[in-house]
Amino acid sequence: MIWIGSALVILSVVLMFFIILREKDIKSAQGTGTGNFVVPVAVYYAAPDLSLENVNGHVESLSDFRGQVVLVNNWATWCPPCKAEMPTLVKFHKDHSSEGLAIIAIEAGEPREQVLQYVENFGMPFNVWLDPNGQALIVFRNQNLPSSYVLDRGGNVRYAWTGEISREQLDKYVVPLLRE
Repeated sequence: MIWIGSALVILSVVLMFFIILREKDIKSAQGTGTGNFVVPVAVYYAAPDLSLENVNGHVESLSDFRGQVVLVNNWATWCPPCKAEMPTLVKFHKDHSSEGLAIIAIEAGEPREQVLQYVENFGMPFNVWLDPNGQALIVFRNQNLPSSYVLDRGGNVRYAWTGEISREQLDKYVVPLLRE
C-alpha cells in the first residue's frame, strides 16, 4: 500500500507540473501582458464603411476621420490582452494626437455604463465606440480580440494585427504614417 500511495503522490506531482506548463503556454500564446506581441501585417485596401454610436450617444463613421492617421482597436472590457495594451494606447495617443493621430477604440458588446466605467478607469482620451452587434468584427473580418488596424490619411488600411500592441510596434509602424 505504501508503494501505491507513493506512486500516486509522484504521479500527482508530475501531472500538476504539466498542467502548470500548459497554462503558461496558453497565456503566452494569448498575449496576456507577457510581452508576447504579434507583428502587424502590411496590407492595402480601402477602409470599410463603418458607422457606430460612441459612448456619448453620437454616431460617427470611419470616413469622418479622413485626413488623419487612424488606429482602430477592437477590444472588450473582459479581455486580458486588451486591458494590458490599453495604457500603451493611452500614452501613444497623448504623445501623437497633435500630429493627426486618432484612435478609435471599438468595444465589442458590453453595455454603455460598463464601457464608460472602463473608459474612466483607464483614462481613455480617445474616441470610444459601442459595437453591440459585432459590426466592426464583421467588416474587418476578424473575430479575435484585440485586433487593430491602421488607416492612412487617405482612408486606406495599411496595417492589421491581432494581439496585444507594444509601444515599439506603434513607433515602428504608425509614426512613419504620421510623417507622410
